[in-house]
Amino acid sequence: MSSSVFSAVRSFSLFAFLFLFLSPALASESDHKYQSDDPVTLWVNKVGPYNNPQETYNYYSLPFCHPGTNPAHKWGGLGEVLGGNELIDSQIDIKFQKNVDKSTICQLELDEAKVWQFKDAIENSYWFEFFMGFVGELHPDKNSDNGKHVLYTHKNIIIKFNKDQIIHVNLTQESPKPLEAGRVLDMTYSVKWLQTNVTFARRFDVYLDYPFFEHQIHWFSVFNSFMMVIFLTGLVSMILMRTLRNDYAKYAREDDDLESLERDVSEESGWKLVHGDVFRPPRYLALLSAVVGTGAQLAMLVLLVILLAIVGTLYVGRGAIVTTFILCYAFTSFISGYVSGGMYSRNGGKNWIKAMILTASLFPFMCFGIGFILNTIAIFYGSLAAIPFGTMVVVFVIWAFISFPLALLGTVVGRNWSGAPNNPCRVKTIPRPIPEKKWYLTPSVVSMMGGLLPFGSIFIEMYFVFTSFWNYKVYYVYGFMLLVFLILIIVTICVTIVGTYFLLNAENYHWQWTSFFSAASTAIYVYLYSVYYYHVKTKMSGFFQTSFYFGYTLMFCLGLGILCGAVGYLGSNLFVRRIYRNIKCD
Repeated sequence: MSSSVFSAVRSFSLFAFLFLFLSPALASESDHKYQSDDPVTLWVNKVGPYNNPQETYNYYSLPFCHPGTNPAHKWGGLGEVLGGNELIDSQIDIKFQKNVDKSTICQLELDEAKVWQFKDAIENSYWFEFFMGFVGELHPDKNSDNGKHVLYTHKNIIIKFNKDQIIHVNLTQESPKPLEAGRVLDMTYSVKWLQTNVTFARRFDVYLDYPFFEHQIHWFSVFNSFMMVIFLTGLVSMILMRTLRNDYAKYAREDDDLESLERDVSEESGWKLVHGDVFRPPRYLALLSAVVGTGAQLAMLVLLVILLAIVGTLYVGRGAIVTTFILCYAFTSFISGYVSGGMYSRNGGKNWIKAMILTASLFPFMCFGIGFILNTIAIFYGSLAAIPFGTMVVVFVIWAFISFPLALLGTVVGRNWSGAPNNPCRVKTIPRPIPEKKWYLTPSVVSMMGGLLPFGSIFIEMYFVFTSFWNYKVYYVYGFMLLVFLILIIVTICVTIVGTYFLLNAENYHWQWTSFFSAASTAIYVYLYSVYYYHVKTKMSGFFQTSFYFGYTLMFCLGLGILCGAVGYLGSNLFVRRIYRNIKCD
């Protein structure tokens, strides 16, 4: 459907690429039923280096034929704007089912400045993006012309339709002319309409890369992760059924020989000896409550968005996933407040307002900090990736008037409904000294090792997700993502429980933060993988794209780390309460 915008042909290949996208996000066009000779708008969007997906600029930052004064702009939804889209009416005359043999767009006078701009774009393999009705696909086209820089002066547009709806658009570039200052080029276009049997509902199928996403290695990775789940759940079951059962039998006996019992206990070592400290409130309780509450919210948010994507095919809509994510985040803020407020109150926290503010603002403000830095860079470069001030205001209003009040409400409800202390064992006044253990039983080592298996369970899926986001592919296999997400949750809980058991067996009762970091360390391995992916799987270059790549990845890994950390903590909390519930406590 696309061709190169202009082509550099030298001793080595230099390519320019075109995206021709047809977007369903605009309700007035996505399902519009045209009448014969109805005007059809061809929207131009953005240009940028092909190898740097986020480095995009206004289409008319290059000296193409300008539509004249005050061309119409179309502003999409929140997700579209955050994606750096700026649609401008090209004012190319296209009418439904009306062929155009050849018509002039404009006469382009080349001077030194324009030639330099085009040549610089050619050297950086620029692509440009058009929209007409619904989402389309990228097709790179490779051209050469005796080692000279050329500009294609004719656009050949082929539009396929079914009855009264547009189904597919294909654009090719023809008639290359040398880029030389002083030349006047006739920029022309032609339009041809063809009928197709493809229905409007199936229009998007042609743009999905089935061989890539449904390759057998994708299925194998899910199967491999599933086997890991079976192994880990078996390991946790063995700990609960064998080791703990024997310990219960010894610890639960009721002898009238108290001295004998005390002697047995004094000779014992392991998790039983820390029963008077295991429920001691952790340090930085407000912060831990905030990240656990936020992580619980993110877990429900991801599950909800995946289910909506499966049911509603959100991948079809331009920016629909981003918009859905932001709105669902706001409306699920009650969960973070409820979990955080209940946890903070159960552990004897007094300053619940501090915990509530931390819960409501910690993750959004971390994202805002990263986004502010990236936005400053984008503004400096004059890129469309810069978020408009009005969009910032909209996002802030969503947070201030939906997310924050719901987090406050959740905190109040959590404190009153689930905030009563219910520890199986009483906390002793004097903390028990923690004996020195081998290096591999220290909290730092347990934390770092805890993320290896969860990362292994999502490693292959990360490749598909990264390739979709950074290499212009449309991710649509949300069924795979749902399976991998559930596997990640189960593996994280199992690994964290095992780590917590080993830590308590080493008579170290500081399990709360350790269980959180043990699960959250998965994000560290994902970030390290992103470094490998950047250097090996992409051809990105320049300060702008590098900043956006690692900035976006950092934002993603922060969310993933908080999510996994909360899941790990909550799983370990249930485990710890379960094993101490049936022993005799003073």
